[in-house]
Amino acid sequence: MTFIKKAASAAACTLLISGSLFISGCVKKPDFGDAVVLTMFTSDLNEDIYFTDPVAKEITRRTGVALELEHPVAGDTNAIPLMLVSGDLPDLIFAKGELTKLIEAGAVIPLDDLIEKYGSNMKKLYGDQIVKLRNSPSDPHIYTVGTYGVKSEVLETGGSMQIQHAVLKELGYPKIKTLADYEQALREYIELHPTINGQKTIGLSLLIDTWQWYIDLSNPGNYTIGYPDDGQWIVNQETLEAQYKFLNKDIYKFYKWLNKINADGLLDPESFTQKEDVWRAKIASGRVLGISYPTWGYGEARSSLINNGMEDRTYAYLPVQADESTKDPSRKDYGYSGGWGIAISKSCKNPELAFKFLDWMCSEEAQILCNWGIKGINYTVNEEGKRVRSAEEMKAAATDPNYATKTGVGRWCYPFPQAGNAAVDSNGDKITPTSKESIIANYLDVEKETLKAYGAEMWIDLFPSPEELGVSRHGQVWQYALPQNVNEMVTAADQEVKSELALIVLGKPEDFDRQWNALQKKLLDMKLDEAGKILTGLIKEKVDLWNK
Repeated sequence: MTFIKKAASAAACTLLISGSLFISGCVKKPDFGDAVVLTMFTSDLNEDIYFTDPVAKEITRRTGVALELEHPVAGDTNAIPLMLVSGDLPDLIFAKGELTKLIEAGAVIPLDDLIEKYGSNMKKLYGDQIVKLRNSPSDPHIYTVGTYGVKSEVLETGGSMQIQHAVLKELGYPKIKTLADYEQALREYIELHPTINGQKTIGLSLLIDTWQWYIDLSNPGNYTIGYPDDGQWIVNQETLEAQYKFLNKDIYKFYKWLNKINADGLLDPESFTQKEDVWRAKIASGRVLGISYPTWGYGEARSSLINNGMEDRTYAYLPVQADESTKDPSRKDYGYSGGWGIAISKSCKNPELAFKFLDWMCSEEAQILCNWGIKGINYTVNEEGKRVRSAEEMKAAATDPNYATKTGVGRWCYPFPQAGNAAVDSNGDKITPTSKESIIANYLDVEKETLKAYGAEMWIDLFPSPEELGVSRHGQVWQYALPQNVNEMVTAADQEVKSELALIVLGKPEDFDRQWNALQKKLLDMKLDEAGKILTGLIKEKVDLWNK
């Protein structure tokens, strides 16, 4: 049931963006009929998408609202600053870590009064966690409807490193706990199979082209020494002291290892230069033995392997550490961090309407629709009143890389509010289709074979449990809206680190220590230790705010 009148005047809320640094999806503007159209910018998009799939149409049918999605030009980071300079703002903005810029410029509105008046669904979704949406002790307003699950559990993980099932099977399913173990497996298999399908076998291939370097070069550095994903930071759980990760005394271990395997010919020499399509094509060929990228980043290549009869060339997910003194943090319980979310701009002509739409996206009705799809098409309800998907639907969801695009299922969960994969509805049924049973049902036969060889039922069984790792006191720093000066310092440092790591990893092993020490000096000269102190203060303020 719609909560607005589909009056033509309400369409005044629509604001189209123009400019060289960000793009709207208006080149082929869909016809939304008499629906109210809200423009929405999202920092994560890198291509035009349209609010026209079956789930999107159902959202419009139920709410009377449609979205026009806008995004930065691929690789550009100036979209938000351009908005602020031009004053041209879309109705809704998902700015990720640049939210602070919008708040400081007065470009987005506080939502407190709207939450109090219209936010019944939002209050129910977040419960006592809504306090974590507050901006800061000095400015305790709520500016965003939060992203990410409120109640979540880790049921799937890509691990810190991945390796082909074919490698493990041929080598007799060896113990792989450390980078040295992983390296030995690559080395032994390449000696046995220098070529695969007529092409040279590649040991480890990385994707470090643009933003992907954070995923494939930065994150493994902290994962392999036992620290979870806090963006570019490492946070001491006892003291809450933050440190720019590349100043940590142990993070060099992963990069020294990369330097070694590069010298030994086990690292893809194109790792620092290849584009994403080239990297994916290598994976799809079956000749890349190891990767360190989450499954969501190479789904098409994985599907290609499966469809071409090379299931054994897909990957096992392993808890690999630099040495056995640390624990893989993949199953860390972060709690709910607040932080990132969707804001309403000051230019929106009807902020009440925009907020009502966002509040509806918090509702149980919306959560079920976005996660499960349309009843009778994507799922049915059994005699026990539980939602179930057919075997065909589950297979399509697991193997068709275009499933979300075709059906809309799962496509509009992020960056909108999410109850989380541990949440249940008013009938006690899971809000999301993800469960232990559904995950196991979607495993390939080769996955089950590998897991059985290691005495496990699920991949997460190979990893330290959440109980062993403890609950994060501060959430995750990468979801924080950081002060602009800290963001600027980190951006500059990240650019320096990315460039220097390429030289360090590809350099001579005998030069590693000298080059690494020089990088440390540069980071100190750039005052990254001072940035850590500022963030430490912010983290402690956040924790105090949450506990009030």
